[in-house]
Amino acid sequence: MKTYRFCSWMRIAVPAAVVAAFLFTLPAACHKAKSPLFKFQFGSGAVAPGFTPVSPDMAYSAERGFGFEPGAMLAAPDNGGVITSDKPFFFSVRVPAEGNYRVTVMLGDSAGETVTTIKAELRRLMVEKIQTKAGEFATASFNVNTRTAKIAAVGDIAAGEVKLKAPRESIQEGWAWDDRITLEFNNARPAVRSIEISKADVPTVFMLGDSTVCDQSREPFASWGQMLPRFFKPDVAIANHAESGETYRDSIGRRRLDKILSVMKPGDYLIMQFGHNDQKQIKEGTGGPFTTYKQEIKTHVDAVRKHGGIPVIVSPMERREFGADGKISPTLADYAEAARQAAHEQSVAFIDLNAMSIPFYEALGPERSKLAFARTGPDKVDGTHHDNYGAYELAKCVIEGIRSVHLPLAQFIVDDFQPFDPAHPDPVEQFDLPASPQKTSERPRGD
Repeated sequence: MKTYRFCSWMRIAVPAAVVAAFLFTLPAACHKAKSPLFKFQFGSGAVAPGFTPVSPDMAYSAERGFGFEPGAMLAAPDNGGVITSDKPFFFSVRVPAEGNYRVTVMLGDSAGETVTTIKAELRRLMVEKIQTKAGEFATASFNVNTRTAKIAAVGDIAAGEVKLKAPRESIQEGWAWDDRITLEFNNARPAVRSIEISKADVPTVFMLGDSTVCDQSREPFASWGQMLPRFFKPDVAIANHAESGETYRDSIGRRRLDKILSVMKPGDYLIMQFGHNDQKQIKEGTGGPFTTYKQEIKTHVDAVRKHGGIPVIVSPMERREFGADGKISPTLADYAEAARQAAHEQSVAFIDLNAMSIPFYEALGPERSKLAFARTGPDKVDGTHHDNYGAYELAKCVIEGIRSVHLPLAQFIVDDFQPFDPAHPDPVEQFDLPASPQKTSERPRGD
């Protein structure tokens, strides 16, 4: 038996007959989860002790508390012990409370090759791509954060609820606020053998921001925030509370900041990136980059520190606006500078995503840079919101920023992350992250 061990996943070549004997025997260094709450075994094979069998016809129901979401086209080969498909499918499990959960998935098929990408909730990238040969099995482990809109009274935080936007958050983004963990299995031939879910006692990296940060629920739109989990080992959990169209002021008014503070533990992080929508306050006569914007940053920083958290400020990436010289024409320079000043004045870690986005776009050029932005029609390319490729590259910029400012969080970056230079982005032709099945032509709020 040959084993390749990583903290996030491992690949094991072993006869199918003995798979049940070592289901979820992960390296000890990777285990920071409690005893399993749920253990599911897929397909028609013999069920290992303590596991709940899952067959392809098990649609999710409230009574069962687990099952496949509508639209799944599944097969359980006669060789047993696996459920596969040539289409993306979703599996949901109701969990007892909001928080962080360790999910461990065994992939592979004794009779054929498999290729699996795993996303969670609203297209959060958890496992980019795992390939197995016939008779080879891989175990992936990652953390999923769940939440509800309810806010518990804690210290100076009053009880209440996050003011969700309807119908966007209540319907299109409902999976981000329900009592389930929903996993998307995607790629050429996803094959699931088993799933284990446990509570995870790990630090949480919270995020606040706008449409360029939040978990976009539909293709072709994507954000760097929903790509970020792929770049961390299962020693932390990512909790993305960003929302389209919002500002620092909105995160206070809609109580998103209060929600985070109510569940924040000492040593947790809050990464914040606003600016695109804050800019509109100038026209309204209610704000500006060097006045209210900086003051609202300070309000967030003070609140996070009061609750034992570690604030991190990220400047807003640029829009795709090129001048006649083929260079980016800055539209958010004042907000990037104000964010820098606020970080310096408050002694807060600062990641200059604005400065990194410019060489990224310019490296691609006026035409090819369109490949990093959402396209909703043959001649309709968004100038603000990114596609999967653009979001993935910007996430790498943020990870590089975490490394360069020497945040302790950097110790949890995955081992396969290589130093990233935005002036030399990954070739778009080699980017093959499979699209999720949900699509929209409706542009996210904000600009």
